[in-house]
Amino acid sequence: MNRRLLRARDAMDRAYAEPLDVRVVAAVAHLSEAHFIRSFRATFGETPHRYLQRRRVERSMFLLRETDRSITDICFDVGFTSLGTFSRTFREIVGETPSDYRVGHGPLVAPNCFQMAAMRPSVAAGVGVPTSRRSPHAVRSSSFGEATAAGAR
Repeated sequence: MNRRLLRARDAMDRAYAEPLDVRVVAAVAHLSEAHFIRSFRATFGETPHRYLQRRRVERSMFLLRETDRSITDICFDVGFTSLGTFSRTFREIVGETPSDYRVGHGPLVAPNCFQMAAMRPSVAAGVGVPTSRRSPHAVRSSSFGEATAAGAR
């Protein structure tokens, strides 16, 4: 896959709520607008505009499941400028209206075994194991919850 197109797609992902400026995104990929649109579609199977709409709908699906914010607020927060366009696009992509989706889909809940595993101290990561017994390749958690290599500071 073309790295320049991946950089452009990543830029779109980071700024999904912003209006799509194809000229700017094409410049990230160092391509003309027309060539960028053709290359994007050939690589990802959809135009940049449709890709961005789908990313916005995916984000709105999460907000509809996990929050009690109004559909109108979610519509504007994810980057749509019209509630009608948001509802129509949502229905085209998901197969139901945002209201119906919210009623039929509650917050995602991981199975109990996953919840328990996530709360269990990890011996494999070296947590709770004396430094002298840790493998040189062990990973330990930093104070910010990020994995850091043992001994790296």
